[in-house]
Amino acid sequence: MYEKTFPNKRFKHTLDFLKKHVSTSETIFDLGVPNPFSKIMEENGYKVKNTKGEDLDKDQTALQTESYTVFTAFEIFEHLLNPYTVLENVKCDKLVISIPLRLWFSPAYRSKTDMWDRHYHEFEDWQLDWLLEKTGWKITAREKFTHPVKKLGFRPLLRYFTPRYYIVFAEKLKN
Repeated sequence: MYEKTFPNKRFKHTLDFLKKHVSTSETIFDLGVPNPFSKIMEENGYKVKNTKGEDLDKDQTALQTESYTVFTAFEIFEHLLNPYTVLENVKCDKLVISIPLRLWFSPAYRSKTDMWDRHYHEFEDWQLDWLLEKTGWKITAREKFTHPVKKLGFRPLLRYFTPRYYIVFAEKLKN
């Protein structure tokens, strides 16, 4: 996935947001297989567990059986057909989720060669907010940020001004 480019700005912004809201004494359960960002979290003192590559639309067993105090999903929810069920099965009280935002000037992403590297959802911020609200979460912090690319053209120019990512910190509402 990161053969040609590495999203340094996005990773820095995500790590800064995480540091503001999650202590390194917490145990993070990161949705998705081990990846460059989970390694960055570990290098910054976080204890990180990852899923094993199971189809999370069908199998949320790991969410129920692992021991963790914070749930994270960084650019994962857009790949899921059913993020609602995943959120219902999170058993901790804190989460950090980031998503790429739907861009009016860019079509939904779809890899022709990798079935896992496709976006089923192209979220707007209010859609993630609603999803979290419906599954019993209260957002206590949120940010949007851009991620310009080093290319020429109209769409790359728009990426300098149009927020591309949305990140939230939320806490589980007590019944």
